[in-house]
Amino acid sequence: MAVIGAGGLGSPVILALVAAGIGRLTVIDDDEVDASNLHRQVIHRIRDVGAPKTRSVARIAADLSPETVVTATAERITAQNSLRLLQSADLVIDGCDNFATRAVVADACDSLGVPLVWGVVQEFAAQITVFWSAPPPGLAALRLSDLYPPESVGEPPTCAAVGVLGALCMQVGGVMASEAIKLIVGIGEPLLGRLVIIDSLTGTQREVRLRPRNDQGALSSDRSVTPPHVAVPEVTADELRAAQAAGATVLDVREPDETREGTLAGAVTIPLAEVLAGYDPPDAGPFVIVCAHGTRARRAAEVLRARGHNALVLAGGLAAWDGA
Repeated sequence: MAVIGAGGLGSPVILALVAAGIGRLTVIDDDEVDASNLHRQVIHRIRDVGAPKTRSVARIAADLSPETVVTATAERITAQNSLRLLQSADLVIDGCDNFATRAVVADACDSLGVPLVWGVVQEFAAQITVFWSAPPPGLAALRLSDLYPPESVGEPPTCAAVGVLGALCMQVGGVMASEAIKLIVGIGEPLLGRLVIIDSLTGTQREVRLRPRNDQGALSSDRSVTPPHVAVPEVTADELRAAQAAGATVLDVREPDETREGTLAGAVTIPLAEVLAGYDPPDAGPFVIVCAHGTRARRAAEVLRARGHNALVLAGGLAAWDGA
């Protein structure tokens, strides 16, 4: 996972993800800590003023979660290096502070087909959504250009020019981190196709539905952003053994750090993020999907069944298997 920017939005995002136990995190920011920004860039300290933001990010992350591997990249992301910097990321969170860089990041994510958790804050207002050019079946592809066509944007005023409420940055960063966690774990309903708008002066939050633009630039009305409900059958530990003996393939959708500690005999390991990003098995199955407790397995099974595969879920996950 990659976070662009360690400022007002990136700071709470990084803190929340590291505290949640994210295994690997790349933070990209070429800026230095400024004293005037500390009210909103809460990962940095007075002693960090004048030093690269990536230095304090690495230190605070290590203090909070020593097991989290943080790669701090003190490099400005541009159209020339964006694909190189993001090619290993399975999810990107954009917390940068200018629209030109946001467009570069969005283009790279579109090319790589990875989800982009996107948020913006100015003065007392904020917007949050998820863009994804290659979402699972049943979800419409949505890009930054669907919300803000390049010819209509210009360059909005910076936070330095108009100011920003520091507490709002933490609120929005928390929502962005939650969206990232939902996408990683495969739970809930991500903000793909929905734009959350926050007005901190009135204490209100509302939602606007988003749809892709067609080739003529108009909003399309024939593509649903709501995934179809796909029923997923469950099997017990004994039924899994019988299914495996009859030729079913077990797919373990946990992360590599988890599967390295062991998995079921004969299981194929494929992280959930790869399933969501388009992994398509060469045959129709049957497949029995497993994870730690069943939540990620159910999400993977829903996606595979929507693609025409016979996918089942081990009820209760590997915790139930161990118990049996």
